[in-house]
This record gives sequence, C-alpha cells and structure tokens, in this order.
Amino acid sequence: MEVSKEQTSGYTLTIRILLCVLIIAAGLLIMKMLENLKTPPAEAKNLEKPLRVMARRMIPQDLSITIKGYGELQTRDEISISPEVAGRVTYIHPRLETGEVIQASEILFQIDDRNYMASVKELKALVAQGKNSIQRLKTQYAIDQKRLKTSKRNMDLSKSEFLRVKRLFEKSKVGTQSQVDATEKQYNTATDQYHLLLQTVELYPIRIDEATNAIAANQARLDVAQTNLERCQVNAPFDGRVAFVQIDKGQYVKVGQHLLTLANDQELEIHVPIDSQDVQKWLIFKQSTEKKLAWFADLQPVTCRIHWTEAPPEQYFEGTLHRVVKFDRQTRTITLAIHVDANKALSQNNALPLVAGMFCMVEIPGKTLKQVYQLPRWAVTYENTVYAAKDNRLKTVPVIVEKLEPETAIISKGITPHDVVIVTRLTDPIENALLDIAFDND
Repeated sequence: MEVSKEQTSGYTLTIRILLCVLIIAAGLLIMKMLENLKTPPAEAKNLEKPLRVMARRMIPQDLSITIKGYGELQTRDEISISPEVAGRVTYIHPRLETGEVIQASEILFQIDDRNYMASVKELKALVAQGKNSIQRLKTQYAIDQKRLKTSKRNMDLSKSEFLRVKRLFEKSKVGTQSQVDATEKQYNTATDQYHLLLQTVELYPIRIDEATNAIAANQARLDVAQTNLERCQVNAPFDGRVAFVQIDKGQYVKVGQHLLTLANDQELEIHVPIDSQDVQKWLIFKQSTEKKLAWFADLQPVTCRIHWTEAPPEQYFEGTLHRVVKFDRQTRTITLAIHVDANKALSQNNALPLVAGMFCMVEIPGKTLKQVYQLPRWAVTYENTVYAAKDNRLKTVPVIVEKLEPETAIISKGITPHDVVIVTRLTDPIENALLDIAFDND
C-alpha cells in the first residue's frame, strides 16, 4: 500500500510537535529540580531606626525680662566757656590743658581789668555826686518854702498899702497919682517875686525826682561796670575736666569767643535707643493722676548693668534708668537715658573706669513674666512651633512666643508643665518619627 506525500508531511509535523513538548517539559522539570536544590534566604525584618535627640522637661518659672541696648557714654553736663568782656589775657591757670581736672572756683584765666576798674570808679563818683545834689535840693527846698511864706506876706502888705493909698487919693484927694502908681508898682513887684518863688518851690519835687532817676541810671551803669569787672576773672563753675582749650597768655579775646570746654564727670549718662514695642511691652512707667504734657510718664528708676564692649565679660558697672529722651519717628525707637554716678563708674579691681566716649552695652530690667517657659532660641521654628516628644514620637506643637532674645526664647502658651520638648537643632524632621531621647535637665 503506497503512502501519499500529504500523509508523510502530516506525520512529520506531529513528530516535531511532540518533540517540542517533550523538550519544554524536560526543561521545566530540570528547573523545578534546581529550584528545590536552592536554600531560600532568611526573611528580612523591617526595623525602624530611632532619631537620637536631646530634650528638656518643661517646668514653668517666673522670669524677669531684660532689655539690651547700646550707647555711648557721655558727660551729663558739658559747658563751653567764652569771655563776657573783651580784653587781653593776663593770667592762665597753670594746668589749663586738655585732660586736666580743675577744681571748682579755681581761676581759669584773667582778663586785663584796668579799664573796667576805672569805669567803676567813675560811676561811683557820679552816684555820690547825684546823692549830694539831692541832699542840696532838699535843703534848698526847705529854705525856699520858708522864704515863700515871707514873700507872700510882703505881697499882702504891698497890696494893702496900694489899696490904702489909692482909696485916700480917690476919695479924700490925699496924696498924688505918682504915690498911687509907686505903691502899685511895689505891689506888682512883690507879686511877681512871690510867683517866681512859688514856681521854684513847686519845681523842687520834680528836680529831686530827676536827680533820683539820674542816680538810678548811674547806679545801673555802675552795676554793669562792676559785673564786667568781676567777669574779667573767669572761675571754674564745678570740678571739671578740660575737654577743649584754645587760649594763650597775652592773647586778645572777644566777647563770645569759644576758649575752652569743661566736662562734669561727676555724673555720666548713656543714651540708649530701644525698640518702641519693647519699651511699651516691658518697661515700667510710674502711674500718676496729675495733669501733664503729652509726653511719657516717669520711668521706674531701676538699676541697670553696664558693660564696656571692650572690657572682660565679667566686668560690669551699675547705673539707674532715669528718663525718656526722645522718640525717633524714622527708626521707631525710644531713646532712654541711664545715669551713672562717678563713684559707681570707678572700678574696684584696678581695671579701667567708665569714662565719656566708651561704647557700652546696657541691660535694663523690665517686667516679670509669670509661669513661662525658657528654651534655646533654635528650639523654636520660624513658624513659632516646637518639637515635642509624646510616647517617644516627634510631634510639632504651635506655641506663643512672648520674647525672643539672642540665645533664648520665652514661651507663654502652647506648653504645659512636664512636657518633653526637643532642644536639639533639627531640620525638617519627619512627623511622628521614633525618638531616642536624652534629657539635659535630669
């Protein structure tokens, strides 16, 4: 029986398919056998690594707020001395040099006083002359008052004689017209003399007043001359340090010419600009019911610490908060004045004292905050949050910051007693991260 070509091709294809299936099955069987020979790896455990941090148990406390500021120390009183009279300098204090200390009432310099002394003598003579004139007028006044009475009596007698002669001539034809005219002339002369003397007597009070006013004018000029004579000698008004001097013996000086400057180092003062919000929030002002100007009330005179910026950190001095000096509208700062007594400006350990010109840092105590918490400044974020530990997990807690200082932050709300707050400086930590905590206040 003959096999056709189509049947032969079908057989070949079937055989090929069976061979492929057998090869694949053999491969799978070998792979399974090899897989069974391999040891499976140990199962890895998913362990969470804790974040190691330093923390602090929070305990509330009362804190006194301290405001810090900077300013330059200066003398409270510094005066420029200029001559009030002109002239040539005849004397200068032997220690009139910059930096020297001159005691109060010592002569600083002397101006030639001969012309001023002559003016005083001249005016004294004029005043004495005026007093003598008044005395003479008063004496003459008394005499002329008596003469006035006599003159009036003479006038009355002349009038009576004139009337008698006139009546006899007109009624009895006794006498002559010449006699009548002569007696009338005598009467007129006596009357004229009386009125002249009366005018003189009535002018005496006016002349005395004029002489008195002249004396007053000369006395005023004398007072000015004596004052100018005293001004020829210039004395130190207080124990002062010579801060500036420009004068030589024999020099001609003019009125108002700036010759020297004296500084009173017995009381020093520092003007410290402070942010107006800090002043309003933390400083203590006295309460007063008295009506005052629209200005700041008196400050509570608290004791302040003063540090010269170039002195060792442990060295400080004490001053007293005194007053508000000014408000600067551009910087929104309030300038405070701190008084420093000379005795407190002297160092007790042979260190340099506080002197005018030193740049100082001032610590001003303010109000006291009750039951607040203190943390390092870096423990508080810019969003006013802190990182706390709860059940060994990191939690972000919002807080209210009352005051930020260079190294610390004072928290008033958001934290409760015995809370654990992280003080390690962290950068974007993962919320709810596991913590390994060490305490810095245990």
